[in-house]
Amino acid sequence: MSIFDLSIAAAAKALKAKEFSAVELTTAYNEAVAALNPRLNAYITVTPELALEQARAADSRIADGSATPLTGIPLAMKDLFCTESVRTTAGSSILEPFIPPYESTVSAKLKAAGAVMLGKANLDEFAMGSSNTTSHYGAVENPWKRLGSDAKLVPGGSSGGSAAAVAARIALAATGTDTGGSIRQPASFTGLAGIKPTYGRCSRWGVVAFASSLDQPGPMARNVEDNALLLNAMAGFDQKDSTSANREVPDFCLALGRGVKGLKIGIPREYRLEGTNPEILALWDKGIEWLKAQGADIVNISLPHTKYGLPVYYIVAPAEASSNLARYDGVRFGKRVDGEDLIDLYERTRAEGFGPEVKRRIMIGTYVLSHGYYDAYYLKAQKVRNLILRDFTDAFGSVDAILTPTAPSAAFGLDEKMDDPVTMYLNDVFTVPASLAGVPAMSVPAGLSAEGLPLGLQVIGRHFDEETVFAVSAAIESAAGFSALPELRAK
Repeated sequence: MSIFDLSIAAAAKALKAKEFSAVELTTAYNEAVAALNPRLNAYITVTPELALEQARAADSRIADGSATPLTGIPLAMKDLFCTESVRTTAGSSILEPFIPPYESTVSAKLKAAGAVMLGKANLDEFAMGSSNTTSHYGAVENPWKRLGSDAKLVPGGSSGGSAAAVAARIALAATGTDTGGSIRQPASFTGLAGIKPTYGRCSRWGVVAFASSLDQPGPMARNVEDNALLLNAMAGFDQKDSTSANREVPDFCLALGRGVKGLKIGIPREYRLEGTNPEILALWDKGIEWLKAQGADIVNISLPHTKYGLPVYYIVAPAEASSNLARYDGVRFGKRVDGEDLIDLYERTRAEGFGPEVKRRIMIGTYVLSHGYYDAYYLKAQKVRNLILRDFTDAFGSVDAILTPTAPSAAFGLDEKMDDPVTMYLNDVFTVPASLAGVPAMSVPAGLSAEGLPLGLQVIGRHFDEETVFAVSAAIESAAGFSALPELRAK
């Protein structure tokens, strides 16, 4: 087995046994990044020297017995997390010169655990996109290929750089953020496991904001166990974040072997959308049979307001984005384009600094918040959002978890859907409802399409019940036995 095929748990065991050092592991990954990143564009900024410095510190911790399960593990950090003294761009031209003087809470927790940062992963600009093609720093290429084709595919978005890096073995795992599916959908497109925790489980402090009531950091990794190890370190209450939940963080790894016997698994009829790829529905049916065979009870449920999820999301998220992105004005930090007066400076800076998708969402958000339209759009969307939350609350009165597809298709081509924003937005149709409700949800790789591309299943749980999500996800992972690998990867 190649060093690049080791999971976090296996690499941590090998580090402890002195089979190789953290410096040797990091050097291998640095070399893999140098070789493959020019093709994949998964990283915006690489930090090989910093990674080696952190690896040397990790070796010292391993030697003195103070190591954690993440000590010496090479990670990619989504370029939405502020990292002290390391450029943070959010995939945007307007933040190109920004070097934070502080560390985000999540990245600080991973650093404290001894993890090694290989670099800052590419993303859709300000996390706005479902394909990782809106980044100012260029599109990310999915390391997977269709059978018999060399066409470039998207890795999904917005955390596409993180997903591509882990799938291509140029990071052992990565951080992501999920606003409407930005961890789960790219995980599905690249054959990874990724979890959006309950809203408030991980601190948002130091994470560049898109939509504050939806954004939630989470991990992406090779398997379910690695996600549990990462979330153990990333989660926790943070006084600096007013939306952070003051809840005890359990050891999520303990849930992995619980099994699903006796659990009630909900199957929402509304997710069988007309026009969904039959392969997706067939995989969903297979997932139901896997859980049934392991002793779970399958319960048909209804989430009647699911059909309003996307319209609500594309009112609420742009509205919050238009407010959050007002701070990028060329005055305090980031790019500045001089003008004839202050207003002209604002206009020139924002016109040059933001890309087309960000401008589109700012315009939509400003419109729905404007006088005369606030009640008709934004206020009504918030009311429907409450109904979507109530659907989940009612469903979890009778089931322990919910199983759905993650995405309506496998990865698509880099040149497909680019000129049709509405079709692009439909990629989040299965992931958005859980985001609006704030419940935890995880994508698990469960099979391959007829074209040889990964497909994922989504497990949704009650608020702050990531443990059941992990238990069900581990059961699916075990039954699926997914072991396929992309051609473009470090070997």
